[in-house]
Amino acid sequence: MGEIFIVDDDPSVCAALSIALRSEGYQVKSFVEGKSFLAAARAETPGCVLLDVQLPGCSGLEVLKELNAQHYPAPILIISGRGDIPQAIDAIRNGALDFIEKPFDVAAVAARVRETILRWQSASQGDSILARNFPGHQRLTAREREVLERIAQGASNKEAGRQLGISPRTVEVHRAHIMEKLAAKNAADLMRIVLGKAYARRN
Repeated sequence: MGEIFIVDDDPSVCAALSIALRSEGYQVKSFVEGKSFLAAARAETPGCVLLDVQLPGCSGLEVLKELNAQHYPAPILIISGRGDIPQAIDAIRNGALDFIEKPFDVAAVAARVRETILRWQSASQGDSILARNFPGHQRLTAREREVLERIAQGASNKEAGRQLGISPRTVEVHRAHIMEKLAAKNAADLMRIVLGKAYARRN
């Protein structure tokens, strides 16, 4: 079923998550700091990564940057305490798929991991409604394009989040980042940029 990498310096968190994930049939590898995780993540691709935002020496955010997480071939879920939410949002901007807030229910996290892996593996390969090479398209990550596709289809943050298996707040973060990267002034301007002639014909 694939291996799950857990990166957390709290032994009790690692132990609890390991038990829950193994009961779901996953193999689990735990790391207490970023360097050993980075070495393993470059040598093999896990099914999913659970990465604590607060790590000794090298923070979760620094780990994401070092890994070039926006282009990493596995989903990364950030584990964050309530006070770490701004850092979790920064992590999403740097390639994390979503965040899990502490305290959490380990069974719920195991279910979330399973759902995340399934969604990641069956990511839509269908035809995009976006213009083929709209201005600034090369600046967007694959994940931002997925969010943009849903926005262009008229989905709300909540609907897009449900379709992609991420929180509405994460969709909101991606939406703001997309607007910034494409220099869109408002929603209508964004649609004009990414839909091109199709949008001009409709309006």
